Amino acid sequence: MSLPPGFLDELRTRLSIGQVVGRKVMWDTRKSNQGKGDLWASCPFHQEKSASFHVDDRKGYYYCFGCHAKGDAISFVRETENVGFMEAVEILAAEAGMPMPARDPRAQEKADERTVLADVMEQAVQHFRLNLQTAAAGEARDYLARRGLDEAAQARWDIGFAPDGGGVLQHLTGKGVPQKQVIDAGLAAESDRGGAPYDRFRGRIIFPIRDVRGRAIALGGRSLDPNARAKYLNSPETLLFDKSRTLFNHKNAREAAGKGQPLIVAEGYMDVIALAEAGFEAAVAPLGTAVTEHHLAMLWRMADEPIIALDGDTAGIRAAMRTIDIALPMLEAGKSLRFAMMPEGLDPDDLLKQQGKGAMQKLLDQAMPMVQLLWQRETEGKTFDSPERKAALDKALREKIKLIADPSIRTHYGQAIKDMRWALFATPRPATPKRAAWNGKQENWQRATKPVASNKASVLGTGAGTEDVLREAVILAVLLKNPAVFSRFEADLERMECVDPDHQRVRDAVLRFGDSAELFLQVEADIGPAPLEKLFVQNHVAIAPAVRRAGDIDLATLCLAEEFAKLTARRGHAREIAEAVEDLDGVADEGLTWRLKEAAQALNQAGRVDGEDKAEYELGDNGARMKRDERSAFDSLLGQIDFAKGSKRQR
Repeated sequence: MSLPPGFLDELRTRLSIGQVVGRKVMWDTRKSNQGKGDLWASCPFHQEKSASFHVDDRKGYYYCFGCHAKGDAISFVRETENVGFMEAVEILAAEAGMPMPARDPRAQEKADERTVLADVMEQAVQHFRLNLQTAAAGEARDYLARRGLDEAAQARWDIGFAPDGGGVLQHLTGKGVPQKQVIDAGLAAESDRGGAPYDRFRGRIIFPIRDVRGRAIALGGRSLDPNARAKYLNSPETLLFDKSRTLFNHKNAREAAGKGQPLIVAEGYMDVIALAEAGFEAAVAPLGTAVTEHHLAMLWRMADEPIIALDGDTAGIRAAMRTIDIALPMLEAGKSLRFAMMPEGLDPDDLLKQQGKGAMQKLLDQAMPMVQLLWQRETEGKTFDSPERKAALDKALREKIKLIADPSIRTHYGQAIKDMRWALFATPRPATPKRAAWNGKQENWQRATKPVASNKASVLGTGAGTEDVLREAVILAVLLKNPAVFSRFEADLERMECVDPDHQRVRDAVLRFGDSAELFLQVEADIGPAPLEKLFVQNHVAIAPAVRRAGDIDLATLCLAEEFAKLTARRGHAREIAEAVEDLDGVADEGLTWRLKEAAQALNQAGRVDGEDKAEYELGDNGARMKRDERSAFDSLLGQIDFAKGSKRQR
């Protein structure tokens, strides 16, 4: 409906926003100056320890410096009461003593009907409560006692009982309630066979379901008959009750969450009651349906990171996975979910009874972020022993990440997934084998294998030469300047073991942020400017064509392909030499020399580049080109092999 001009202005004039907000918060007396209408409190919209929520009573607005919530009295009521605009206006108009203008006849009729049905539901709740004290409810009281709910707890939750014969329809109509209203409230149903209406709830313990304003809008019933078709039965959807927009214990949970308690989403009302009775008062549950988009919006109004605490069975895990798919498109900065999976076969109620409050608190503290559960869903129980399976995993994860609308969150999810993928597929560095002692001759062996001055900078002297470090630097610089080619060389970069510690840091950061168009800036923000300055100040990096002509994708691709090929060949050569040295612990034969020659041949093929100074090279025994320092080292190694053979013969 439309309101007449000036109505809202007058409403705001008559109201004190300080009084409206003051019903939900405690003012910080040290920061507030009530005489000037300058009021401060902890924000009711997010959890915080300091008072960052400011109300200017004279200007009629509020603003939170933490979560940036802002508005006037109407918006405050809408957010805290979870009501629509017109309902918020009605609440404030009643408080201000202002009559609401005439409404659309049909809208007024519906509002009046909801009010009447809520009154009918409340009468039914009180009737069921009285039934719980009768002799017919002995089994129900015993069941509640076994579940740990004493009379005080039963009263707090308005728990009742519907006997096998029903009786609420007769009770309400006997008090003058029209039969149609009882049916419209979902308390009774008309017979399909044309008979008299009958009670929906029979032989069940009754749990009232209330809206955020505390009005009874539906019922939940737990059957005492183990053979019943449905153990739990909820009211049908009515003018009052929309299960996709209703949470059990919403009103109490919102107040508890506003005081800093973790917001927990359980599966059913018995779990919610058990959690609340154990001190976890900010507990809610959906009603007869999985978590919906509307539920998530309601949850995020109460807390930034609700904890989904689902049963540790197959159904509970499936429900968690469905929740992920619903939540991904709705994610916003600061708004997410965490998941606390119960031990297998237990629900929150069972866990509290068997292991106590401490066990539940521990599970909540260890609740995993949503991205981790997403990764677990796509990888658990699967084997990724082929490129095709790895590609299928990448595709599945990319499709899920695409669902995220917020670009910043999408980027961070991609980085988190990449980190977990890297950890799963990274090849561990081979352990250095221990050399066996040579019966008193070890000192001679160590002296014989000690690197000489000419090869200290070569692969024999350090395990990786200066040229390797230079190639690492060029590879990293080209990727930083040309992030568009990252995906093509990601696997090569993952396998590249950096000799220089700063290069290792840069490489790890590039792998984390590789998909970003702002790769350089993100890496700089992650590890600081010093490693990058050290990288790009080197002459051989600065003059690299793919660095000077950043953005030339073809040039960058060719450069990286060549550099990775050379680096792989050089390190393959180095590994062959290292393994040959280790093999001297066994029987030394011509196979060692053959392997070294093969490695030299591979190095020669990878290093055949036009324009190199051929004077630096000479031919090996098999015709392969080798740099002079490497040839010297190679000859030195052959001498070591001969020495080793002689030593073994002496033994």
